[in-house]
Amino acid sequence: MLKVELHSHTDIDPLDHIPYSTRALIDHAARLKFDAIAVTPHDKYFDPSADAAYARARGITLIAGIERTIQGKHVLLLNFPNVCARVETFSDIAALKAAHPRGLVVAPHAFFPNPSALGRTMMDQHAALFDAVEVNALYTRVADFNSAAIQWARQRHLPLVGNADLHTLDDLGRTYTLVDAEPDADAICEAIRQGRVEVRTAPVSHLRAGSTFGRMLVAGARGRIRRLVRHRLKKN
Repeated sequence: MLKVELHSHTDIDPLDHIPYSTRALIDHAARLKFDAIAVTPHDKYFDPSADAAYARARGITLIAGIERTIQGKHVLLLNFPNVCARVETFSDIAALKAAHPRGLVVAPHAFFPNPSALGRTMMDQHAALFDAVEVNALYTRVADFNSAAIQWARQRHLPLVGNADLHTLDDLGRTYTLVDAEPDADAICEAIRQGRVEVRTAPVSHLRAGSTFGRMLVAGARGRIRRLVRHRLKKN
């Protein structure tokens, strides 16, 4: 079984300010005995080719990814070619899957109370597009928005995958997926589609949840400020 993280952000992210590089993530993941990682920047395609050899030397398989905004909602597109960065509608995702059947479509933080979450209406309308549903690491014993996602996935016989939605290295490793596959991106995605997975997860304390959520808000704010400054510099 491979220890896998399918939802992580690094300093190449154009939306959030992330304080570590892709290679720093690889090093940390290797220390935690991970076997594979998907890097999923917001609306920017991660091509693993530049870091693949570095990761491979540390026992890590890299998976191409993007957290794409579709009609205001986030969708993880994994193991697709770079054309996935241009999809804009759910119909585009259907066409992408038909053209590139080795890719994987995951619903992240689907029922969390934030505007980017797909929510029940979108999940129900586009259920046929999803290959897996995320169990997100940011939950406590009392506040757990994963429960609705777990129920929704089980009703449709879809696999669950555990993800950190990583914005800080300290959060890696509390929630992850075990995948019964060879250490290859195509094999990992196929195994997930077939449900050869196990989620490993544990709730965080309310203090840790609040701290993590706060850091994510700050990262988003800093990222927006950075984009605004760059935009003004280009105009001048």
